[in-house]
Amino acid sequence: MNKKIALITGASGQDGSYLAQFLIKKNYKVVAADRRSSRADNWRHEYLGIENKVIYEDFDLADIDSIFRLFKKYKFSEVYNLAAQSFVKASFETPISTSNVTAIGALRILEAIRFFNKKIKFYQASTSEMIGNTKSKVQNENAEFYPRSPYACAKVFAHFITKNYREAYGIFACSGILFNHESPIRGEEFVTRKITKHFSEIKVGKRNILELGNLNSKRDWGFSKDYVEAMWLMLQQKKPEDFVISTNKNHSIKDFVNETAKNLGFKIKWVNKGKYEKGINIENNKVIIKINPKFYRPSEVFYLKGSYSKALKKLKWHPKTNFKKLVKIMVLEDLKRASNSVKKI
Repeated sequence: MNKKIALITGASGQDGSYLAQFLIKKNYKVVAADRRSSRADNWRHEYLGIENKVIYEDFDLADIDSIFRLFKKYKFSEVYNLAAQSFVKASFETPISTSNVTAIGALRILEAIRFFNKKIKFYQASTSEMIGNTKSKVQNENAEFYPRSPYACAKVFAHFITKNYREAYGIFACSGILFNHESPIRGEEFVTRKITKHFSEIKVGKRNILELGNLNSKRDWGFSKDYVEAMWLMLQQKKPEDFVISTNKNHSIKDFVNETAKNLGFKIKWVNKGKYEKGINIENNKVIIKINPKFYRPSEVFYLKGSYSKALKKLKWHPKTNFKKLVKIMVLEDLKRASNSVKKI
């Protein structure tokens, strides 16, 4: 029996790497597609031990020719579109390129599926950032969208064009509205990984201070390795539907800092408020956390908390890793890296 062939765009990123590992275990042939520059340092695949188990292809969501070339070369069963300019703050600095890749890139792939084989199943990586500022305490698949960044606006377009191609052309196309999900292979530009990495470096004497922006925003944080299973499950259903993937719980950035500190043996005393707030190490009375306004977003999303009840009912999916366990996993890996001077990431 021939193996199913899956295309993963953004395969060198956090989710793409975990998804590739997951699909390999499911006996898929995995085509990992990224821009050549994104694969220059393929440390995540090395970390997961899959660098020799996937097929690497150069690919650019902004280039329709590179997309069509792949669809001519392989007979894909499933396509997972995870590629995006996904750092929210950077999208304010590069809104046009963010939209070209994140929004129109999804459309280019859908056009390739429509042109080559409408039986290919398509997964679009949607995001809770689309929901943005909301008045509801818990957000499900029916949540109203109020995007607060160019990245989120681009994702809204990709989400609805996926739904449109599903309805207009009968393509098995669905979106996973994933709330924040982290891991030891999250990029350092994301606040959770920045916290665990920098705090670990403070612990071993390689750094003196951790600088952050807004400490009070609340997010629903899960473990990326849990969430990629949900992506796959969506494409195994009889009909395509969109699903929220979350933990049903949320915590503030300050909560994440406090839990990280606890895992590293720090006792933090918080003083002042707003941009003057500081975290003091009680043991030596030194400031080790301070606010730097340059890390504020131009427009902030203050509260997100998802409901995975539909995923539980229809996919039989639920998160396996709670908040405390997630932070501990990340801290232990970053402390090991900081202590051993493992490859800087």
